[in-house]
Amino acid sequence: MMLRLLGALMLIGLATSANAQCRQALALGLDVSGSVDAREYRLQMDGLAQALSASTVQSKLLSQPDTPVMLLVYEWSGPNDQHTVLQWQPVTSVQDLEQIIVVLQNTQRRDASPGTALGQAMQVGAAHLSKADCWAKTLDISGDGKSNLGIRPRDAKPLLAPQGITVNGLVIGADAPTISDTRQTEIGELSSYFRAEVILGPDAFVETSLGFADYAAAMTRKLVRELQEVQLSLR
Repeated sequence: MMLRLLGALMLIGLATSANAQCRQALALGLDVSGSVDAREYRLQMDGLAQALSASTVQSKLLSQPDTPVMLLVYEWSGPNDQHTVLQWQPVTSVQDLEQIIVVLQNTQRRDASPGTALGQAMQVGAAHLSKADCWAKTLDISGDGKSNLGIRPRDAKPLLAPQGITVNGLVIGADAPTISDTRQTEIGELSSYFRAEVILGPDAFVETSLGFADYAAAMTRKLVRELQEVQLSLR
């Protein structure tokens, strides 16, 4: 009887604490390395804004305003070149989303170092997530190539695993390949690389974008899949 009472009190305490938190922290890392030109940068930034405008995404984001999702957006390229575009922002209303979308649409490309430091980008995303007090923590990282500088993603993963975060990937293929079969082969290889080296967590997954022109649609699918609706009940 005493054990049951203690268990009930612990659950009540958890519920009270959880009510003060967000249900999910979602950090979005965008690839702005040397392989991404000015047009592709704009397609990526505007594509994320378009995805956040989609009704399917907004319904997920706004389904539990009392326990909101928090969003953060950052850019990554070389080992020492990451830039935060949007600091942690709780999403409790359409107005919150509109403000975020305006920030993305008005963000201009800055000078970024060449190179693809994907492992370092994963560590930066995890550092951002460590500052968010949420039930679930998800890193959504986009990339159009394999890591070629800094810590390897495979070596970064064991460092992130104890933090209990989920890492999902959005793989971006070539926009205008000369041969269609080559396009499918390249995106297949990169998707396999992300599955083996990058994603982390039992429900982690890789979404694919057939070029930057398809980025908005791919990001929409990804957000709908990874945004969580968490219910805490006492039984």
